[in-house]
Amino acid sequence: MLGTGRCGSTLVTEAIARHPEVGFVSNLDDKLCRLDLGGRWNSALFRRSRPRDPGLLPFRDRPRYLERGRLRIAPSEGWNVLGRQVSPLISTTHRDLVASDLTPWTERRLRRFFERRMRAQRRRTFLHHLTGWPRAGLLQAAFPDARFVNVIRDGRAVASSWLQMPWWSGYQGPANWYLGPLPQPYEREWEQSGRSFVVLAGVGWKILLDAVDAARATVPPDQWLDVRYEDVLAEPRKQFAVMLEFLGLEWTGKFEAGFARHRFERGRADAFRHALDGANLALLERSLASRLLAHDYRLTPKGGL
Repeated sequence: MLGTGRCGSTLVTEAIARHPEVGFVSNLDDKLCRLDLGGRWNSALFRRSRPRDPGLLPFRDRPRYLERGRLRIAPSEGWNVLGRQVSPLISTTHRDLVASDLTPWTERRLRRFFERRMRAQRRRTFLHHLTGWPRAGLLQAAFPDARFVNVIRDGRAVASSWLQMPWWSGYQGPANWYLGPLPQPYEREWEQSGRSFVVLAGVGWKILLDAVDAARATVPPDQWLDVRYEDVLAEPRKQFAVMLEFLGLEWTGKFEAGFARHRFERGRADAFRHALDGANLALLERSLASRLLAHDYRLTPKGGL
């Protein structure tokens, strides 16, 4: 499960992980990365838990294991455990990872990491959630049969949300953030904006979409699925039916019981219009216009900001 971050991929991942045939790395596995847990009870414990409150910080950013007084096992990106048990390459890269990055040493450790957990959890489908760089080129080289679901969200919403996150390093400038140096056209665009942080967040979204486009081209078409987050909110049952079929999973009664616990709030799709003032929203739209239109997002009518 791929996404830029702040794109809705966590909600999609958690809903799919409700399926009884799906295994995953949990937040507890990640927090206790030194123990290299197999996660045998991840699925059973997660299916008994309530959906995540969207107002809570990601588990990796919380100093305690309890969320408002309750222990909650849920899918995790697993950056700590991947960095420790596979390689820091996976979790701290400043560019996308491609097939040529997969050395024999990395491949052995990566395959061992996931295959051991699949055996421990006794699940025929293993789901892993990655945000930021897609890393699909490297993963497809290690697991040729892997399938990729890429969650796309309106870049204005993503940029606005990044600006509110304590982990977003763009405020330190592109020389120090997690996406590496700006390509020359994007550097010029950022300079012309007066080094606007709003524009920089939008540029970050475009950089990741560039990487997704390149990664998609390396994966067989029948192993890649793009899903718009806004379509998930508008027609959740239809979109999840498409995803389950793509993943070779059936909509069972147990999945229905878990799926019914999730809320899909359409009103959140346009929250960026309240978080950004008109001038900054106009700057951001000018930067993202062609990409927004390519993904069927409407621009703000003139005079409507």
